[in-house]
Amino acid sequence: MKQRIFGWISVVIGIIFALAVVEVTAIAWLYIEDGRYTPAAELYERTQNTYVRDATKGSACRYVDTLFPHPYVAFVHHANPPCGIPWVNNVGLFGDDFTVLKRSDRYTILLTGGSVASQLGQNAAPPAPRYFEEELNKKYVSPNGKPFLVLNGGDGAWKEPQAFILFALYATSVDAVVTLDGFNEHYFFWPGAQARFERPLSNFIEVNPFVADENFGDAAIGWVMGRVAGTLALNPILGHSHAAYMVIRGIEAAAKGKDSFKSNKKTTLEGMFAMPEDIRRDHDLAFAVQLSLYQKYVRGIEALARDYNVKTAYFLQPAPAWGKVLTEEEKRVVGDLSYRDLYRKIMAGMMTLRERNLPIFDLGDIFADQKGTIYADHIHFARDAVNESPGNRLIAARMGQLLAETWGLQRKP
Repeated sequence: MKQRIFGWISVVIGIIFALAVVEVTAIAWLYIEDGRYTPAAELYERTQNTYVRDATKGSACRYVDTLFPHPYVAFVHHANPPCGIPWVNNVGLFGDDFTVLKRSDRYTILLTGGSVASQLGQNAAPPAPRYFEEELNKKYVSPNGKPFLVLNGGDGAWKEPQAFILFALYATSVDAVVTLDGFNEHYFFWPGAQARFERPLSNFIEVNPFVADENFGDAAIGWVMGRVAGTLALNPILGHSHAAYMVIRGIEAAAKGKDSFKSNKKTTLEGMFAMPEDIRRDHDLAFAVQLSLYQKYVRGIEALARDYNVKTAYFLQPAPAWGKVLTEEEKRVVGDLSYRDLYRKIMAGMMTLRERNLPIFDLGDIFADQKGTIYADHIHFARDAVNESPGNRLIAARMGQLLAETWGLQRKP
């Protein structure tokens, strides 16, 4: 009997020792990667950007579990259990419901763009700050004298023409439209990019897996693996394990690589938005084509807005690669910055729309004098436990100031 007990004890000690060796090895590996010891909780946060974490905080659900297909803007969100987001509105975005006609008790601005625009409007759980709306109501009188209402018309991985389409759907419902974009759009300007500017980003495939062609099985596997990763990250023990993080990082990498299969079908998503090879080979021509498409949708918003007497303003968002001296904390999270020159070239091209009298503004230098941490990841702004955010506050203030100058807003005493 004693022999059996000692045998079990030896097995348990052996397992504990083996796990300890694995954990220490993982810590050492990650120490070499980071150049410092990084707590597991901080490492887990890196597997998702701040926008994605807001949608899945406190649950084992993954971001894809919150998405819902939309017939015109590709994908939005849902409020259905178990993974729905309770503060999703009637059109699948965050914040107040959209109406069919203009509200008589508010001056309604549609703020549209990608995830940065959504966070500026308010995408976190209420009562998180509504940065842009709060700035306007604090400092300015609206054109009709009513309080400002900012409708959140942005979403993660959105880019043009999604903003144009959303405005086309609700042009009769708003008094003004404001865009904040540029970063998601820039991915289609890289030399050799194979897709036209309009191709929806990967969330469309996630929420419509049948478009993945023969790769459907891999898409399903990636979805299941993602759910497993989310569950492990919430475990009270494994959530503090560096070795478990290494496993989750491997799962995420495998899931991200699931769409590498080349379909031999005649009708595919890639085929619908393919950039002709002769254009793709000529990098200058490809850039000019993509820029003209980007400009086309902004000009489309302007034309529609003028027809419906809706005020407009277009803001090009800042990015970590230019316009700010990054802190050490920011350098660890912003990722590859080699897009700097390309991004600034895109911004310069978009600013030529001022020659057509479009009210378009470049916010690239807004953080030039900021010494503290602004960025929390590759593009989103850092926020504290109560969602206060210096980056979002500065963006809201600059945009409010430029709107006041452009629209002739009266400043409050």
